[in-house]
Amino acid sequence: MSWLTRVRNMVPFLPKRETAENLWHKCPECDAMVFLKEYEENLFVCPRCDHHGRIGPKQRFEMLLDPGYTILPPPQVKEDPLKFRDSKRYTDRLKAARAATGETDAFINARGSIEGRRLVMGVQDFAFMGGSMGMAVGAAFVAGARAAIEDRSAYVVVTAAGGARMQEGILSLMQMPKATVAIAELREAGLPYIVLLADPTTGGVTASYAMLGDIHIAEPGALIGFAGRRVIESTIREKLPPGFQRAEYLKDHGMVDMVVHRKDLRGQLGLLLDYLRPAKKAA
Repeated sequence: MSWLTRVRNMVPFLPKRETAENLWHKCPECDAMVFLKEYEENLFVCPRCDHHGRIGPKQRFEMLLDPGYTILPPPQVKEDPLKFRDSKRYTDRLKAARAATGETDAFINARGSIEGRRLVMGVQDFAFMGGSMGMAVGAAFVAGARAAIEDRSAYVVVTAAGGARMQEGILSLMQMPKATVAIAELREAGLPYIVLLADPTTGGVTASYAMLGDIHIAEPGALIGFAGRRVIESTIREKLPPGFQRAEYLKDHGMVDMVVHRKDLRGQLGLLLDYLRPAKKAA
């Protein structure tokens, strides 16, 4: 028996210690290794380069809404209407996304307030199949808009999507006019519709409800556009300028009203709601 074998028999191996995988976050922008707790305390923004990381509905609601908000039940829609299958069945992809995120689909509404101003907030979850827009997302958007109309409050939507959901074909594209009609209902009711564009907001979502707000706010560095950069360059046969389709570029060219750091979003939304829905003075 070798000395190594004797040592192994005498000294049991300890459990694997926590590693960088669960203690550290690697910034995708500057490659800096940031202590995970520090990253979370900094609102999932890299303290080295200010890159805004992608976050889900739960974090958004906690960051932006006053305590005591309530999640609205998701509307029921027919799943897998086309019996779609590529390398996997669509139903299997849905199950995997639900297990990974804990959500039923990619769009979640909550009823709450910001600094005492009532609102309904909808958040798109990029972690759920790339935040893709299908029948469930369209139905949830309409439900959120109508809840805002019922409450006589603003509707604030945080977008993050790769576009329409290909597994639902033409039915996913029909969510674009459906959402547009819901926005028209908000306007008819005289209620504000504010859009916060998060990274990334692309495809059919950009071509519909993401760019139809009364006010458009974007997070720094967010990718916002319809077609991808390479598709556009190959179509027009020209090189696009640096920063094209980023939040700052869109603001400079009049597509976005303001670019706001994540730490300032709550205060900015409170200010906008105060301006757009001022409190009624007592008689």
